[in-house]
Amino acid sequence: MLRSPSRFLRSCVAAAAAGAVLAGCGTSSDDAAQGEAKPAARTEVTVEPIKAATELTDTKGAKVSLDEEPERIVCLFALCDDILTELGIIPAATNSAVLAHPGFLGEKKAKEVDVIPGGFIAPEVEAILSHKPDLVIGLGDTHGKLAPALKGATTFWAMQPATWEDSVGYLRDTAALTGRTAEGEKAEKTFRTKLAEAEKTPGDRTALIIYGSDENFGVATPETDVAASLFPKIAEYPWKSRGVEGSYSLEEILARDVDVLFVETMSFGDADGKLSEKLAKNPLWSKIPAVRNGDVHEVNSEVWAKGRGTRSLGIVLDEATAALR
Repeated sequence: MLRSPSRFLRSCVAAAAAGAVLAGCGTSSDDAAQGEAKPAARTEVTVEPIKAATELTDTKGAKVSLDEEPERIVCLFALCDDILTELGIIPAATNSAVLAHPGFLGEKKAKEVDVIPGGFIAPEVEAILSHKPDLVIGLGDTHGKLAPALKGATTFWAMQPATWEDSVGYLRDTAALTGRTAEGEKAEKTFRTKLAEAEKTPGDRTALIIYGSDENFGVATPETDVAASLFPKIAEYPWKSRGVEGSYSLEEILARDVDVLFVETMSFGDADGKLSEKLAKNPLWSKIPAVRNGDVHEVNSEVWAKGRGTRSLGIVLDEATAALR
């Protein structure tokens, strides 16, 4: 299974392409003439204003229409929880564990949010509707099948993020629909500023994100994994999607001389150990430079693999850049 930068000038170009405006990307003639070493200019990012709306075409082309601003929102996957947290909204109910992370609500407050039974794959429709939601947000390729059962009772919004740009788009769309435009702009600016700072001082070491619950691991690739989509501009990340049937072997990973390895252990049911510990049984594992040098980082999969939103990605950037230095 598969899931699903560079010097100063490059960071300026990348930010402009992403829609952010950077100030201080040039060198003044006075500075050049004096030949004095000046501190690096602080990256300044501006974002486009968000306009409140009750209907829109979202970042992926889907139409969403509401009678009024939603007050009760049920989240069926973690991007929804991430976005609502950024906007200062607590979901009426959730289907993920990301809210318990200290960067979100924390364990105590997260326990106050009802959990939809049935698990991520098959959340119970009756339980969803029992919360009388104005809006239900799910992952398109997993929860799209619920749309007919929810039709007429609530509005269902299927999101399908593949890159961090998609996640920012969904943040903006949700801010517009909920009227939390100032909060949305602030969250986007905070994330884009952090990303622009990371891009100014990219690492030259080879990084890799792998995920799984056992020896049959997957490689997170920038084309299909939101967290991985950040990496090409902050590290050497030579991993490309091979489609649904593609996979990478430990032999290939060993051949790429991976310097820093991030591991997402995906738990199903009772936790039964870390993925890195299971892979350690393979004799090739210990030969990978990251393993030999103690640069294997078990990360929180709720944030790295499932969060997908600007708050989660901010945490990913903090942890990744610290490890890549």
